[in-house]
Amino acid sequence: MRERKLLLAAVLALAAVAVPVTGAAVAAPGPATAATPTDQLVVDGGSAQVVNGQRTTVREHPFVIAGMRAGGGGPQGQSCTASVVGKRKIITAAHCMIDAAGAKHYLYGDDDLNTAGDESFRTKLASYKTHPKYTGTGGWQTGYDVAVVTTEDDLPVPESQWVKVAGSGDTALTQPGKSGTAVGYGRTSANGGSGVLYKTTLPVNDATNCQVFNIRVNPDLMLCIGYDDGRTGTCTGDSGGPFTVDGVIVGVVSWGSGGCDRYSIMARLTNEMGDWARSEIGGGTPPGDGKFTVAVNPSSGKADPGKYISATVATTSGNQPERVELSASGQPAGVSVRFQPAAINSGESAKVTFDVAASTAKGSYPITVSAKGTSGTKTATYTLTVGDGGSTDGPKPTASPSSATVGRGTSARATITVAGGTGASRLSATGLSFAPMFFPTSVSPGGSSQMSLFAPFQPGTYKVVITATDTAGRTGSTEFVLTVT
Repeated sequence: MRERKLLLAAVLALAAVAVPVTGAAVAAPGPATAATPTDQLVVDGGSAQVVNGQRTTVREHPFVIAGMRAGGGGPQGQSCTASVVGKRKIITAAHCMIDAAGAKHYLYGDDDLNTAGDESFRTKLASYKTHPKYTGTGGWQTGYDVAVVTTEDDLPVPESQWVKVAGSGDTALTQPGKSGTAVGYGRTSANGGSGVLYKTTLPVNDATNCQVFNIRVNPDLMLCIGYDDGRTGTCTGDSGGPFTVDGVIVGVVSWGSGGCDRYSIMARLTNEMGDWARSEIGGGTPPGDGKFTVAVNPSSGKADPGKYISATVATTSGNQPERVELSASGQPAGVSVRFQPAAINSGESAKVTFDVAASTAKGSYPITVSAKGTSGTKTATYTLTVGDGGSTDGPKPTASPSSATVGRGTSARATITVAGGTGASRLSATGLSFAPMFFPTSVSPGGSSQMSLFAPFQPGTYKVVITATDTAGRTGSTEFVLTVT
């Protein structure tokens, strides 16, 4: 009888029940309690070996973006991680949209969210779509845990740096034995800190060896990556983040052990889920680096106000010629750019002319020349010097618009353009308890920056003074009036 009781106790000790995000962890070697690794995950104990990744940066992974929500448990409300896949498109996990409550927005450009104000850009969520077969709250347990988000504003990531999305034709990328990289802002251990961008390398496993949870790992819809001892992997706050193989996102972080101490499970994209995501993103796979090259010869020149100067845009073809459209950006006020012709075949050349108005301020201006083809976009820089390149005047910033009326706790934006000054001018602002953010923080004469600011919770009218300081130490300022209702 004693032996029968001991056997019954052992069987009960191995049993587990699926729990939502807030469930407690069940440590190895028994079946691990499954949970989504969002900021809502409540962990108790867990392996000291969880994550063991390396610090990384947005510069190294320029498509990575932080998912924030009102009431989020991470720094500044960070809840999930996501990836930029289009001009206003982001891919993440469906449960980041459905299971995690609270108004959501996205933050870009910060490697450590624990220090506010380091980011370069924020945008609200305009809309989102989860996979049509995602079953709602708790649907991550059965699969289809993928969503495509549309943002209110253009994301500050060039097309060449959008991450490519895998589809049903890319199954070779997720064969067992392949390895890839997971990136996210999640915790560094079950009870460790979060909000810092980390990366780790993880192997793709045969799902039949990953049935160590209290719910099934479905190999048709899920990828099992990492290690059964959790020596490195994803954790709280990594939900929705990318798992890339050979530079292609093949899965998004979906769920894992409640203690972050076993395998990590991804929503698999090398199937119809990836095909669906591509169709929602639009245009199929985002453009890559391109197969051709572009250069401007010479790469710099000087023109007096009221004059012009020309150069040659030269391209080389890749495996085969493709049609290339030419454009320019970053030119100062009063400078127009003409291409003759405006579209060429790769391998051909075009003439580019910079017309300088008499009112154009003296200075040196980097102008970006872009060549867009079917295989991607390439850029080259031409440095235009107007006059002698110097200026006796300090910088003169202007704001457009110069005022805004918003609700409490919401955001406002304006374009700050700087004329004159010597060299690049650094932007700063006063007048609010939470300083506005500028992207970029420094601009050359004639350049512009996007200012983002968040309204106080106290109604009233606030005068924000924006100051530009050039390399000679001279300053200029302008005002932006914010009315909070």
